Amino acid sequence: MPITCDRVAAKVSPKATFLKLGNGITLVHQEVPTAAVASVDVWVKAGTTSDPEKAIGMAHFLEHMIFKGTEFIAPSEFDRVIESEGGVSNAATSLDYVHYSFTVDANRFAITLPYLAQMLLQAKIDEYELEQERLVVLEELRQSLDDPDCFAYQHLMQTAYGDHPYSRTVLGNEEVISQITADQMRAYHRTYYRPENMTVAIAGAVTREEAIRIVDTAFTSDTFSRNFLDDRSSHVNQPIAIKPAMKRDQVKLPRVQQSRLTVAWLGASVADLEDAIQLELVSTILTEGRSARLVRDLLEESDLVQDLAGSFSMQQESALFSISTYLDAENLEIVEQRIMQQVQDLHLHPISEAELNKAKRSLCNHFTFALESPSQLASFLGYHSLLGCEELCTDWTNAYCDIIRKVQPLDLQKLVQKYLSLESYIVTSVIPE
Repeated sequence: MPITCDRVAAKVSPKATFLKLGNGITLVHQEVPTAAVASVDVWVKAGTTSDPEKAIGMAHFLEHMIFKGTEFIAPSEFDRVIESEGGVSNAATSLDYVHYSFTVDANRFAITLPYLAQMLLQAKIDEYELEQERLVVLEELRQSLDDPDCFAYQHLMQTAYGDHPYSRTVLGNEEVISQITADQMRAYHRTYYRPENMTVAIAGAVTREEAIRIVDTAFTSDTFSRNFLDDRSSHVNQPIAIKPAMKRDQVKLPRVQQSRLTVAWLGASVADLEDAIQLELVSTILTEGRSARLVRDLLEESDLVQDLAGSFSMQQESALFSISTYLDAENLEIVEQRIMQQVQDLHLHPISEAELNKAKRSLCNHFTFALESPSQLASFLGYHSLLGCEELCTDWTNAYCDIIRKVQPLDLQKLVQKYLSLESYIVTSVIPE
């Protein structure tokens, strides 16, 4: 019997709570009575696209500094509290957001959340601590530059997005990171780390009433500054113009054993929610599992590539639909041709009901498996709430898979024709020097 969202729904209340609290915070809450834990994921609209033009990397650097505490919370004290409670915590920065998460025993939720809330709202950004953490951030940056996969990804983003902030590297560059001051970071923090810019997602054995009361208290403060940066990016919230254009670029990299080839298209944004989710179905048909079209063609039958993967993750603006491969340099041209042949086939011929239904089952099952734990669910609810997908959050046990299940062969053919152009696409490759 295949796993379906219906089986997940049987374990939780029918819908998640999605509401705006009086302090400005957006709260998304899903009670899971059978869980012994509470998972919290706080999302802030302060990702790389919010970085000042002359301080790219600020958002990520600040993520590190949040854990250096406040006037009343010592550096690393939050980590010690979480660990003493047997919990785990994490943080990450991306293009549209930065988020901070932790999971603890449900009985300790009310004790641990105020620590994170105060660090987010009242970060001290001490000058000595900033200098110490700068060394950590610079080392992370250097390691990424030595990673061929990180290099290939950033090369793709810069080729695809050009001057748009989505082309920026989250980590910034060494010259800029070396010059960011505590005063600059405090100004950035005051601008973006405000309750109305945050979403708190909670999943686990916490009631709706508890969640509202504790989040409202923890994130309410009368000491916020409403100052705004003078040097904010002029590109923030600038729509991406999807114009027909062929973009191709190749770079040589020393110490690389295998070449990387990526073929990509600018896909749907969150404004076209159904298209975005259905593009995940196209990615499944092409790249997921041994029977997927490109896996069978390039890996199983011809051995033209060593590995391949498809990717499409919804973003605030147009996200990349990409197909990435590891291969020998002499196969670059033929692999690109074979990828485009499979895309052309989807253009010209409606997919069979059997193949489409198999992909639907696979994607819905993957969706279910990916939300099995409270921490996974909190992450999903928080991120999609941040993007404004209220219906997808409140009715998550049904909404996502309902969009997938209703797709018909002709719908998918039109979707591919709309987004995966045969003439205008992006090709990047990284080859050994």
